[in-house]
Amino acid sequence: MKFRKKHKGEASEVFTDSLNDILFILLMFFLIVATLANPNVVKVGLPKATKDTKAKQDIMVSIDKNQQYSIGSTRVEASMFDSLLSREIRKYRALRDTPVVVINADTSAFYGEVFRVMKIAKRDSAKVVARIEQ
Repeated sequence: MKFRKKHKGEASEVFTDSLNDILFILLMFFLIVATLANPNVVKVGLPKATKDTKAKQDIMVSIDKNQQYSIGSTRVEASMFDSLLSREIRKYRALRDTPVVVINADTSAFYGEVFRVMKIAKRDSAKVVARIEQ
């Protein structure tokens, strides 16, 4: 029995042109699925508002660039400011549960003075909203 020797030539080539397309499609599929399936998201039913939720501005406190105080449109001395603001908050607390103090401060007003007004309002159980004008 005579066996023929096989010709040892080059190994046959594997065409990978279509493999690149398949890998690209799989990569895109897993990227899309990974962004859509986020297990850390908790579904929460949020309440719906029935009316405008802007805070009512009961007491307007203004601090200008010269560090001068005003409650409403009345200019107030710095030494009398704490007691007058507390009195205004008590006056509005008779009308509503938590009065709102809006701080209207100039950009050059000292941060410590704005914080002082916030502290007085919080001490007297009022809600504080700070608005900084430019």
